[in-house]
Formats: sequence, C-alpha cells, structure tokens
Amino acid sequence: MRRRDAQLAPVAGVVQRLAVLLAAGVAPASAWQYLDAASTPVVGRIAESVAQGVPVASAVLAAVDGMPEHDARAWRGLAAAWRVATDSGAPLAPSLRQFAGSLRALADAQREVATALAGPLATARMVMALPAIGVLFGLALGFDTIGTLVTTLPGVVCLVVGGVLMLAARSWNRRLVASAQPADLTPGLRLELVAIAVSGGGSIDGALASVEAALVEAGIPELGGNVEGILELSRRAGVPAGELLRSEAEEARRTARSDAATKAEVLAVKLMLPLGLCILPAFMLVGVAPLLIAVISSTVTEF
Repeated sequence: MRRRDAQLAPVAGVVQRLAVLLAAGVAPASAWQYLDAASTPVVGRIAESVAQGVPVASAVLAAVDGMPEHDARAWRGLAAAWRVATDSGAPLAPSLRQFAGSLRALADAQREVATALAGPLATARMVMALPAIGVLFGLALGFDTIGTLVTTLPGVVCLVVGGVLMLAARSWNRRLVASAQPADLTPGLRLELVAIAVSGGGSIDGALASVEAALVEAGIPELGGNVEGILELSRRAGVPAGELLRSEAEEARRTARSDAATKAEVLAVKLMLPLGLCILPAFMLVGVAPLLIAVISSTVTEF
C-alpha cells in the first residue's frame, strides 16, 4: 500500500564527499575512485565507467538505467547538475556542495511526509484485519464460523460479498494513499540547476539552454519553477541571480513539504470512506453474520 521512499540521503552523502574531494584538489575523474563503493552499488558502477574514460554525467545515467524512477531521480539530478556545471564552467565543488544541501533538504522533507503518513497508513492496515478478527472471535466462542462460511449457502454468499468488499476497500485505500504521495520527488531542481549554470559567468540564454539540454539528457521531464520571472527580477533589481534562484528553490521545497503534510491530514479523513462503506460491511458479513447463522443453526438443531 505504501510506496517506497526515494533514496535521497545516500545520494546527498555521495555528492557531499565528492564536493569535499574536489575542493581539496582531487581531479573529478579520480574523486569517484576514492568513494566507498560498498555504500551503494551505483557508486561502484559509476567509478568503473569513469575509470574507462566515460564522461561522469553519462556514467551516472548508465549506472541507474533500469532502476525504479523514485530511486533513480536523485542520481539523474546529480547527472544533470554535473553536466550543467561542466558545460557552464561553474566550479564543481561549490556546485556539488549546494546540490548536496538541496538533496538533504528534500530528504528531511521526505522523512516529515513519511511521519505524517504513518498514522493514516497504520489505521488503514489495522482496519483491514477486522473481518478476520471477527471470524477468530467466533471460533473463540466455540462456534464453527469458518465451516458456516464455506459449507452453507448463506455463509458462502456472505464470504463472497465480504471478499468483494475487502478487495474494493484495498484498491480504494491504495488509490487514496497514492494520491497523498508527493508527485515531484525533487521540487526546485530546475531552479537549482539554473543557479549552478549562471554561477559559471555565461549568458542567461546559454545557462537556460544548458539546463534544458541536461534535463533532456537525464530523462527528467519538464520541471516547474518561475525561472524566467526570477531572472527578470534579478535583472531589474541588479542582484545576483544565483541567490534568488536558490531562495526560490528553497521556497518550492517548503511548499512541497507543506502540501504533502496537508495531503496526509486529508488522507486520515478520506480513509474513513472505505472503512465505513466497505470494511465495516465486510466485517458484518464475514465476522458477525456467520456467528449469528451458527447460533441460529445450533438453536434450531437443539429443538
């Protein structure tokens, strides 16, 4: 029912170590060889490709080819950031350090969302067990509720209808939980990439073209972010565009975090719908009705 979280924190750790190595004067191609490949298999594959002369961005993309999108997205973002920094002439170490900070902020937001969803998800899993609890309760009272469900016509009808209701509730819960998950795993990424590009000192048009080319190469779909508006504000105010872009990226992450928390609160209420319309009726049909049928049958038999 729950989608596995994107692995952002490990990628942030790798990017931070790369930034430190590069700042210390290690060559970009050599920096990957010093990373601990045991930390994640992706690092080992990237280091091997880079050692063979493959460009870093291409090596990263090849290493994550075939991975689930929610795991590969942060690595694809790293490939795009490396490509943008390389093409624009921006210093790699500061660019990677800033990108690592962005990934850590996203990882923190991810943990907050997981915490907010924990309660509703636990409730959904718990109430799904109600029909089975009803059957076990009838057995504990000494009634053959399972036999009633599978050997009598009323019991079979209750079992079939209750099963259909449980399947409907499970599907409904999955859709509700999926709708509460954040749609964008890397909010503010395009803004961060443009901030890296403009720090290289090139033209704005060149920076935008470099970012769009990097996103296409990384297979990252068109991202939101009012980049043009921020750049226009920078021009009119005469302030560095990089800081404005990073500030806007941070705002995008805060907005995404707030939206996810709101969705989690709404999910707790929405989960009451399948509970009331599907799970409780299934509980009555599978857990309570067989017990009543068994009681009535035993009473009639005695008479």
